[in-house]
Amino acid sequence: MKYVYVCGIALLSLASCAPDKGKNAEEYPDATPKANPVEEAMTDPTKGIGAVKNVTLHTPLEQDRIKRGLAIYEMKCSACHKLTDQRVVGPGWAGLTKTRKPEWIMNMITNVDVMLEKDPEAQKLLELCLTRMPNQNVSIGDARDILEFMRQNDGEK
Repeated sequence: MKYVYVCGIALLSLASCAPDKGKNAEEYPDATPKANPVEEAMTDPTKGIGAVKNVTLHTPLEQDRIKRGLAIYEMKCSACHKLTDQRVVGPGWAGLTKTRKPEWIMNMITNVDVMLEKDPEAQKLLELCLTRMPNQNVSIGDARDILEFMRQNDGEK
């Protein structure tokens, strides 16, 4: 009986030492409420759902980014996407930067699973193509390079 009593006191002591996440959110960042990406997308649904909120485009196009974007396209994208408007497995890329915001394109590349589940435009593409775009684990920097390559493909200078 004494053993149960000691264990009970030990458990209460440990519980009282646990951090109070409501009082000091800076010390415990996991206690800070996370923004709901779907709610964020509702403020501007044309930007898609994901980490990319704002993209600054430069003129003239950034040649280093274009080269890197081409290499990524050839390695990860070209099997399913053509640079014309021809649909293969996925939609063709011609004119994409004229019809979609840069943020939407980058979020589609980097956050494909959530986009296909929650974004109405991505869902329309899925219905059209009947095949889910795989998550290629493309970083935001690589997605920006792909975007620059897409801009060149659409005739921007």
